[in-house]
Amino acid sequence: MRILHTMLRVGDLDRSIAFYTEVLGMQLLRRKDYAEGRFTLAFLGYGDEAHHTVLELTHNWDTSSYDLGNAYGHIALETPNIVATCDAVRAKGGKVVREPGPMKHGTTVIAFVEDPDGYKIEFIQP
Repeated sequence: MRILHTMLRVGDLDRSIAFYTEVLGMQLLRRKDYAEGRFTLAFLGYGDEAHHTVLELTHNWDTSSYDLGNAYGHIALETPNIVATCDAVRAKGGKVVREPGPMKHGTTVIAFVEDPDGYKIEFIQP
């Protein structure tokens, strides 16, 4: 058993693909329209689906936004230089919502950014 993907519903698929590819450096692995169901799936990641866990973005054609609720947490990405990563996100128009620093009650260095739909992405520096 292994984790295959995490799915997020997004209001504007092209905007979200641009964020995850241009700002966070993922690759668009595949995209498919399901006209009968009026939705599109796009899979993105840092490596092929056979060997890596990926992100599935689901765009329901008739829905432009979602209530994120309070149960969802975040996606976590490891980065060797958290300050440089946050600077690169900002330079590409991304939104850093928690600057790099030690986590509350701990020493692990973390930061958070937000995607165009308001989903949080945590950066962790090993």
